[in-house]
Amino acid sequence: MQISRITVLSGGMGGARFLQGLLHGIRGGEVPGVSPEAQVTVVANTADDIWVHGLKVCPDLDTVMYTLGDGIDPERGWGRREETWSVRTELAEYGVEPTWFGLGDRDVATHLVRTQMLEAGYPLSAVTEALCRRWLAPVHGDGLRLLPMTDDRVETHVAVADPDEPSGRRVMHFQEYWIRLRASVPAETVVMIGLDRSSPAPGVLDAIRDAELVVLPPSNPVVSVGTILGVPGLRAAVRDTAARVVGLSPIVGGTHVRGMAEQMLTSIGVEVSAAGVGRHYGARSRGGVLDGWLVDTRDEDALPALRDAGLEAAAVPLMMTDPDATAAMAAAAVSLVAPGATA
Repeated sequence: MQISRITVLSGGMGGARFLQGLLHGIRGGEVPGVSPEAQVTVVANTADDIWVHGLKVCPDLDTVMYTLGDGIDPERGWGRREETWSVRTELAEYGVEPTWFGLGDRDVATHLVRTQMLEAGYPLSAVTEALCRRWLAPVHGDGLRLLPMTDDRVETHVAVADPDEPSGRRVMHFQEYWIRLRASVPAETVVMIGLDRSSPAPGVLDAIRDAELVVLPPSNPVVSVGTILGVPGLRAAVRDTAARVVGLSPIVGGTHVRGMAEQMLTSIGVEVSAAGVGRHYGARSRGGVLDGWLVDTRDEDALPALRDAGLEAAAVPLMMTDPDATAAMAAAAVSLVAPGATA
């Protein structure tokens, strides 16, 4: 029996790149045990969302959408290919803040459509479906769905030390911490605004319940996958699904490959290691969310500790150098938790 329904809980760049390789492998028949016609549903993080110049910007949703719709800028890993920046330049000439968050001219069109639809009363899930009719349907047909984790407004904020503030700290939007500060100062606390009052977007719980495989890609375990799991009811759905659940470590050789997983893990007191993140997610047999956890070959010495924590674990190359390498990672993930699936 082949796996025909896969759900992936994804952040932005890392998750999008993994999905690109996963789909490449599935459609090419290179992921044993998975049907080449498998339905893939992506539940994307929306806690990075921000309002900029009156426009609703959803960085992770858009990065996944542009990447899988073949419109991403491959050099930056975000935004549109062949982008121009006239709007940003003109706004800077007017002295309009924030100057640290630039919107490309092509990208602005997406945010204009999204904002207009939201203001007309459509929920984010319906807006995302409409946008994906342009980006995903022509490339993937009905075989790929992109869902926001919630239709509710959720924002990640980060507290950093600031001696000029009476409290000794300053709280800023995650995007300011990441883009303006480049995550160059320690994050004292991560604050999720509205997460505890949110609810899963339509289709999200069904996608987890009905899946045959759930994947936690190498996205940030705190501000990407962590916020998705923080939507009330979502963690329980992952724990209770009949699907097998497998994750891939974003930590390779003791640090993140790209992004700021190290800073975010430190802020919540989690060991910055492949084993530390695996234990943070935890085994489903012990109240966590994972059945299996893949680490890089450089972290093979973590396998005994992970197995002691109740996880099926293996070490394979985890560098997403090209779609073929990423497809091989996906194949290893399936093999780890669903060895009975047939080719």
